Amino acid sequence: MIKLHDGGAYLVNGTEIIPDNTEAQAAVTAKTGKTVTKQEAAQQTIAYGILKDHNTSGNMDKLKIKFDKLTSHDITFVGIIQTARASGLEKFPIPYVLTNCHNSLCAVGGTINEDDHMFGLTCAKKYGGVYVPPHQAVIHQFAREMLAGGGRMILGSDSHTRYGALGTMAMGEGGPELVKQLLCQTYDINMPGVVGVYLKGAPVKGVGPQDVALAIIGAVFANGYVKNKVMEFVGPGVSALSADFRIGIDVMTTETTCLSSIWRTDEQIKEFYEIHGRSEEFKELNPGQVTYYDGLIEVDLSAIKPMIAMPFHPSNTYTIEEVNANLADVLHDVEERAKVSLDGQVPYSLADKVVNGKFMVDQGIIAGCAGGGFENICAAADILKGRYIGSDEFTLSVYPASMPVYMELIKNGCAATILETGAVMKTAFCGPCFGAGDTPANNAFSIRHSTRNFPNREGSKLQNGQISSVALMDARSIAATAANKGVLTPATEFDGEFGKYKYHFDANIYKNRVFDSKGVADPSVEIHFGPNIKDWPKMVALTDNLVLKVVSEIHDPVTTTDELIPSGETSSYRSNPLGLAEFALSRKDPAYVGRAKEVQKAEKAREALISGESDVHPCAELPEIKAVMRVIKTQFPDLTHETFGIGSTIFAVKPGDGSAREQAASCQKVLGGWANIANEYATKRYRSNLINWGMLPFLIEEGELPFRNLDYLFIPDIKKAVEEKWDEITAYVVKDTLVPFTLRLGELTDEEREIILKGCLINYNRV
Repeated sequence: MIKLHDGGAYLVNGTEIIPDNTEAQAAVTAKTGKTVTKQEAAQQTIAYGILKDHNTSGNMDKLKIKFDKLTSHDITFVGIIQTARASGLEKFPIPYVLTNCHNSLCAVGGTINEDDHMFGLTCAKKYGGVYVPPHQAVIHQFAREMLAGGGRMILGSDSHTRYGALGTMAMGEGGPELVKQLLCQTYDINMPGVVGVYLKGAPVKGVGPQDVALAIIGAVFANGYVKNKVMEFVGPGVSALSADFRIGIDVMTTETTCLSSIWRTDEQIKEFYEIHGRSEEFKELNPGQVTYYDGLIEVDLSAIKPMIAMPFHPSNTYTIEEVNANLADVLHDVEERAKVSLDGQVPYSLADKVVNGKFMVDQGIIAGCAGGGFENICAAADILKGRYIGSDEFTLSVYPASMPVYMELIKNGCAATILETGAVMKTAFCGPCFGAGDTPANNAFSIRHSTRNFPNREGSKLQNGQISSVALMDARSIAATAANKGVLTPATEFDGEFGKYKYHFDANIYKNRVFDSKGVADPSVEIHFGPNIKDWPKMVALTDNLVLKVVSEIHDPVTTTDELIPSGETSSYRSNPLGLAEFALSRKDPAYVGRAKEVQKAEKAREALISGESDVHPCAELPEIKAVMRVIKTQFPDLTHETFGIGSTIFAVKPGDGSAREQAASCQKVLGGWANIANEYATKRYRSNLINWGMLPFLIEEGELPFRNLDYLFIPDIKKAVEEKWDEITAYVVKDTLVPFTLRLGELTDEEREIILKGCLINYNRV
């Protein structure tokens, strides 16, 4: 089904794989009559060509990328624009689309959603952007329909910014990276590796894009096969897939931890652009005659079976057939995983889901950028036709990804078919994917064609003893399960026929409702500020030395951004940095915020003492710091208030999997965080978020930690270490004496070092 090559591989004429070994060069020459070096062949990937076209550095090893377009949604665009305004923004220099698909329902404690929406609309007018009102489209569907273009690059502030199937290399990053583009700066990365995904065969009836995606994720996530690399989809199997099918696989590549994705394009993609009235945006993309990939994933589409990603991660994959055949073993495995994911905070069992030997599901959801596509919903309608979901616990909700998709489903009758079953159809909204919609009951089990199933992401609240489970499945198998009144069922058991539905895109829906400035800014427009839309607080530059208290210690194999800052109802505080920060780690370590704020009191007292605003000593705000400083000064007697900062840090084994939301880092920063310490960072985007908020992305070797939670650390000469690019930094645990240990920062660009030194990206652009 899935084969991972141990090393790199050559692809000849787009169809023939030659593994990279001692005989590879001779084999390539024999096939082509040409002698091609590995370096030359690596420049023949589709990805290399697009990156080269967008690189401004002149050095393809050290890229400085300028994107063609930007896009954000209403969890992120207020913070992005506020950061850019504080840094001197005058107009959007490239097309910037603001969608409103995450917080389009009622507010539950923080910013009234319409306040943020009006902020977005007035900013689109003032700075020359595009504003997509609530319920019109989820961010990525709008981008597919209206923004994507062959050979182009798009940067989005949502991690699932993936439009590779349409020939667009897209990346999801934290807000500060978009700020850089708005300030005419660049996205700086080393040339990424490119991994070929060679598709062959064709899917069997009942298998959908989520099945293929989950199979790939299950094969590559744990081993990091594609981490921070570009996945390039090639091979004859590409042409066996419709545009919608490819899009459904492509959006899920984020869950592999790859950097981006790109696909070869063909007549089906050309037709996609024609349907959407943008035929000029099509560009045929293919790898060169001889192309070298840093790794290769072979996927036999015909061997893919209906899949399920069991709680609590998209990589926890099984075939549905396997789950049903081995219920006791699989459920036990999930329960064991839950002990780690949930920290044993709540009892967790799936045993009650087995009724008469069958696994019973409580809820089905088909939604968002992954599940809400036209073909997915049409296929679900075909399976559900003439069937009923029943009047018991099981519910089914369907969210078309955009109003144009919704309208076509109404016109072709699929909407009526779904509604007749007892299911509910809702508008374009990302809520079920990030914990702000269709939160299941306690102990309920939900199957979803959406992007993630992390703990809490569906809305559970561990601190209240409430936990439910989400598994990921394809819309087809969700429909088959719904038709079977909640009994877990693969769509391959559907014995009917799937219809042939032609999609017609109605551009008038957007023309009549979406605000498009056409890139023309109007400086006279006054920005609408709701009362809970707040500026970023002042942040100080990095001090010569640091005194840090460890205020959280997390030993999960991977820590998601949803655990660092929960999504769902907490995001109603998204426009208030200090208000949102109150929820940082609230479902992972509820004591974190209080601990961080106590340490921050000492730092604020130090800053006020230096500026002459107060004569209160830091020790008065945090008495325990007195003994800490006494120990430090035995070895470093020359320390003064001017030369050291006081702050907090956390340790996590591998933080940052999941969302691109910068709040995972910024919430720590506004609470006085100076650093993270990790064995590794799960994604580039989370590490970049730390850096852009002036936080030190420390690395420490795996093994027993030299410190524990609530310990104090002293890091001398940290400013000099950043300036002089030290490979290793000697830090100390403050005990009765100073106990040394070693930290590293990893590779940093000169610009990243300057951002850290200045204290954050805002300061970097102000000073």
